[in-house]
Amino acid sequence: MYRSVASDDSLRHLVFPYRGAFVRHLGRDEAVAEANQVLFFNAFEGYRVSHPVPGGDASLDLVVDEATLRELAPSALLKDGADLEFRVQRLRIDPRAQALVALLRHGLHAGTAEPLEAESVALTLVGRGLGPRSARAARGSFARRRLVDRAKLVLAADLSRRWTLAEVAAEVGGSPVYLTQAFQQVEGLPLYRYQLHLRLARALDLLGTYEDLSALSLDLGFSSHSHFSAAFQRTYGRTPSEFRRSLQRCTPAAPDR
Repeated sequence: MYRSVASDDSLRHLVFPYRGAFVRHLGRDEAVAEANQVLFFNAFEGYRVSHPVPGGDASLDLVVDEATLRELAPSALLKDGADLEFRVQRLRIDPRAQALVALLRHGLHAGTAEPLEAESVALTLVGRGLGPRSARAARGSFARRRLVDRAKLVLAADLSRRWTLAEVAAEVGGSPVYLTQAFQQVEGLPLYRYQLHLRLARALDLLGTYEDLSALSLDLGFSSHSHFSAAFQRTYGRTPSEFRRSLQRCTPAAPDR
């Protein structure tokens, strides 16, 4: 099912999905939106949205003024011309940006973040979402990008499943070797690590709702709590318990690394 969105919005948005997945269609171009991505919405730009993955989705939507975008966005991301427009629909973000999304969102939801504090963290997040060293555009041929998009939707549909490479390849219609090569070229990291980042981003969303972190780790497909904790600390620079305490305090401070 598709939902069309009119092109009467004069604002520019950076949208950071943190739960679920959807697909944004802009002409022939498509962007799979999930927690590893930031999506760019130009002013007065019509598009369609589809939801091939059940369960709904949620995103942090930041409206950013033109002057700030011109200061932060690399010129390669912007089209030529007087009006500011992004050349691409999305970029892959790094784990630190995911952590900033969680901290900012929880602070705003609780209403405890001071305006200056929230604006500073939001500005840092925008910078990481646009930065050439912390964000990456998709590469590769049209066919390879479509194959990789299908694989991303397969992973997003069932984060707890412990997929084999052959199973994912069978779902998307390719060989394990070709899928491995295509995914590395398009996204710049292996498929297994992409899945890990999706799971850990979901953990960021759920940390405040789980008392038992062992249950959370198993629900997200990790083999044990120690495996989950080690992967979380390696990715975000602190343990799940430490990060949960920061969420409970609702202090949107930057991650350790």
